[in-house]
Amino acid sequence: MGQRWRAVGVLTAALFAVNVVARLVIRFAFPDDDTAASRVSLVMFLAIGLVLAGVSFRWGADRPVGHWAGDLAVAVVAALALTVFVGPLLVGENPFGGGAGLFFAQIWLYLAATAAGVLVGYLTLTALGRDFRSRQLKRYAELKTSRPRRIVRR
Repeated sequence: MGQRWRAVGVLTAALFAVNVVARLVIRFAFPDDDTAASRVSLVMFLAIGLVLAGVSFRWGADRPVGHWAGDLAVAVVAALALTVFVGPLLVGENPFGGGAGLFFAQIWLYLAATAAGVLVGYLTLTALGRDFRSRQLKRYAELKTSRPRRIVRR
């Protein structure tokens, strides 16, 4: 059980670290350039999506969807809370300084990036037939075809 929560914590920290790096790049490299800040934010959301695609690809191969989806949801919600509330404080900004529109836009964009990443990872895994359920069905089919056929006597 501790191993499971450790993996969730590491994923949360990794997602939050991507956000912190993006905020620091915007703060120090492009302090007054909104276009560059938008591009860095886009790269951040792509990186978050790629991280989650890799994690869902890896976890989906070993466990049923119900087991790893909850872990991913906890990690994403925790990382989202850290990103929205703690991230701006690390670079000297107010989390609500941009107004309600920017605050909720961050949340929706973050959730869209995470959902897209998880879907890409899991759908790729499923298309390759390497997900937990496909491998279970393959083992079942092999077991059923490997048994000799029973002969019914009359």
